Parts: sequence; structure tokens; C-alpha cells
Amino acid sequence: MNSLAIIPARSGSKGVQDKNIKMLAGKPLLQYSVEAAINSTVFECIHVSTDSVKYAEIAQNCGADVPFLRCQEYSTDLVDSWSVVRFVLEQYKQLGRMFDMVTLLQPTSPLRDEEDIQNAYRLFIEKDADVVISVNEEEHSPLLSNTLDDTLSLNGFIDLNKIGRRQDMEPYYRVNGAIYMLKPFVLDNIINLYGEKSYAYIMLQEKSVDIDSMLDFRVAEAILQQK
Repeated sequence: MNSLAIIPARSGSKGVQDKNIKMLAGKPLLQYSVEAAINSTVFECIHVSTDSVKYAEIAQNCGADVPFLRCQEYSTDLVDSWSVVRFVLEQYKQLGRMFDMVTLLQPTSPLRDEEDIQNAYRLFIEKDADVVISVNEEEHSPLLSNTLDDTLSLNGFIDLNKIGRRQDMEPYYRVNGAIYMLKPFVLDNIINLYGEKSYAYIMLQEKSVDIDSMLDFRVAEAILQQK
């Protein structure tokens, strides 16, 4: 299967400055995703999508393919990831390259490794899937959560008839943002992401850290140091 990995790394992060190239345990953040993609041997092409020449040079030094930069239209914080994926596929099409499968690997998931990508790809093939998305088990059931109004009243906050004994509760899972593996036609209608031929690849909770703040950086660095 002719497959493409896309690692989106826009410059100008608002929460953490230059987050995608910020050093994490001695490496730029995006390098973890590039290396995981390379080591998985799943992809014919590994592309870092960026609007920055500096980011592109770092990505190329890590082994990624960056034959073009993201244009300004797709470089604002209002543009969703799937618009970027469509843009990248169209640019490669103009370069004469077409792909049977595309995988979005967020650089903010540095603990997702080559084994996760290989296992997700194996599931993709075995299920003849249109989509495989990584998830991890929630630490706490959403049935133990609710909203609060200004009175802070807990009246009806938890329906004990629904949850029963805590140890008997079914596990819940969340999309962790680490792996989105799909056939390109899915992008024609994004509702297809969660269609009949979409499957979950379950990742370990400790590999599902999503970097969004300096606290997340410290958590990820602690886990990497333990390894």
C-alpha cells in the first residue's frame, strides 16, 4: 500500500511558543513523530507540513520530506487538520505522487512510537478498514462527571442507579489524537471518520500524553527519562 504520513507542525503556537520544535529530553518535539514514522517502515513518504523554513530544515534533518511549505491560507490557528491533509495530498498530486493511505501523526503525541504505528497499520489491513483511530482508556468514567451551575448544588450530580458499583463499570475510551490512519476518500466527507469501517486502536494511557502546556512537557519528559 502506497502510504503517506503527515506530521502537521505549524509555527506560532499560542500556548507554548514554538511548541512543535521545543526541546523535549534533548530532541525537538516533532522529531519524535518523524522517527516513529521512519522506524515503523509503514510509509513510503513522511511529510512534515509547516509554514516555517526553520521548521522545515529541522524536519529534513530528522529525515522527513518537505518539498513545499504550507501556504498562508492553511497556516492560521483557525484551519483544521483535515484541511491541511487535503492541501498536502493535492500538492503531492501536482508533483505526480498519489497515495492509497494517509496517516495524520500529531507532533504533540511524542510517546506514540513505531510499535503503535505498526499495530495500527496491522489492524487497518486485517479489518480492511477505511479508518483506524488511536484511543486510550479513560482514567475515570464520564458517568462520574457532570456540569455545575452557579449554586454549586450536587443535587442529581451523579445517577447512582446508572453507575452501580465502581468496579463493575464498563471502561470508556477517548480519542487521544496520536494516530489517524485512513483511505483518502474519507476526506470527501469527514463524517466517514466514524463510519461502519472505522476501528479503534487502543494505546496505553502512559503513551497517550498530548502536549498542550508546559505541564504536559514535564510529564512527557518524566516518562521518557524513566524509559
